[in-house]
Amino acid sequence: MATQKTISPVDGSVYVERQQAEPAEVEAALARAVTAQRAWRDVPLAERARFCSRMVDAFVARRDEMAEELTWQMGRPIAVAGGEIGGFEERARTMIALAETALAPVELADKPGVTRYITREPLGVSFIVAPWNFPFMTAVNAVVPSIMAGNAVILKHSAQTPLCAERIQQAFDEARLPEGVFQHLHLSHDATEALIRETRVAHVSFTGSVPGGEMVERNAAGRFIATGLELGGKDPAYIRNDVDLDAAVDGVMDGAFFNSGQSCCGIERIYVHRDIFDAFVERAVAWARQLKLGDPTDPATTLGPLVRPSAADFVRGQIEEAVAAGARAWIDSGDHPLSTPGSAYLAPQVLTDVDHAMRVMTEENFGPVVGIMAVDSDDEAIALMNDSDFGLTAAIFTRDRIVGEALARRLEAGTVFTNRCDYLDPELAWTGVKQSGRGCSLSRIGYETLTRPKSFHLKHA
Repeated sequence: MATQKTISPVDGSVYVERQQAEPAEVEAALARAVTAQRAWRDVPLAERARFCSRMVDAFVARRDEMAEELTWQMGRPIAVAGGEIGGFEERARTMIALAETALAPVELADKPGVTRYITREPLGVSFIVAPWNFPFMTAVNAVVPSIMAGNAVILKHSAQTPLCAERIQQAFDEARLPEGVFQHLHLSHDATEALIRETRVAHVSFTGSVPGGEMVERNAAGRFIATGLELGGKDPAYIRNDVDLDAAVDGVMDGAFFNSGQSCCGIERIYVHRDIFDAFVERAVAWARQLKLGDPTDPATTLGPLVRPSAADFVRGQIEEAVAAGARAWIDSGDHPLSTPGSAYLAPQVLTDVDHAMRVMTEENFGPVVGIMAVDSDDEAIALMNDSDFGLTAAIFTRDRIVGEALARRLEAGTVFTNRCDYLDPELAWTGVKQSGRGCSLSRIGYETLTRPKSFHLKHA
């Protein structure tokens, strides 16, 4: 029996060990899910909502305990780790509330002698593969709406955050959800691929890397099942010359460095109008310098480690390569003694004199670094923002709401913001373009990917 180990980025210790499911356990879970879903699909929507609401109540009751576990599993500073439990609650309760209208039958005008309508039917068993960087909030995007739609769920969480799957299971168990409607499994990569190929799985939701999304597509190919893929990002922001400079710096820099930059929708490249470029950079560098890199279990820490040393070394390599090509690095890593090669702890970095020939401006960083370029016009900014293989979110900072909205319409991204970034509103569709993925979660529209339409044409006798 294979064992998976969670190495904490806090101190390199083994924090969690779990046995991965054997084929017999996977088969048993699938059988339970299929049987449970046949009964669950007939449970009235209001009753499904009561079960899910009780789950949320049980979940948030353990906020402090789960926040501490989150810090040790993936390194987020304890001062902000509890915010993810709040995000889980907001998304879950929003999707519960939206289900009534999203899943309501589409009523059509009767034709003479014929009644017509369209229902939203559950797909069956939904297999959800969740990542480590926002382990609760990414999972809930699919788990709660899948169950509200009448599906059964099997959740496979990252080996870095196995306790997150167990905590969701615990909350559903306390809510007395019928057995088999929600289950979690600790799985190897091979077992994960095999489960995607399983004919009893009718839907796959995956959040992770582009290669991971390609893996899902390969294994789901030929079965014509629904898949939702939320993949990488290289999200840009544009700072126009009419902004409140201090507010723009605070907003965009937090969007770049929160969670040590380990966010698929974090800002990784900033374009600033040349008129205010120097003033913006001065403030941005000062903002980054006040970050405290340290032990994330210390409430005073504002920048925690990356998930593992190899991730930090990958970002170090991008920075070193950019500097060698002419970029200017504004932060002295010597000011952060923990930031040494081979360590998960990485000093924040702000780069200027960068361009799109550098990997740091085109390749996903997933770390605490941001490149800043000067532009001479709105058109130049939009062209550079769209010059990417990714398209998850993009942000424009401006005092002019009309111009901001017009520019946002030209951006190739699933979500566009003005005067904020790195934010998810669960009433809006969460989706990406290009290599950021396909499909949609959250909002009323998100329910369409978790159900299939069934048309009724009832001719009167």
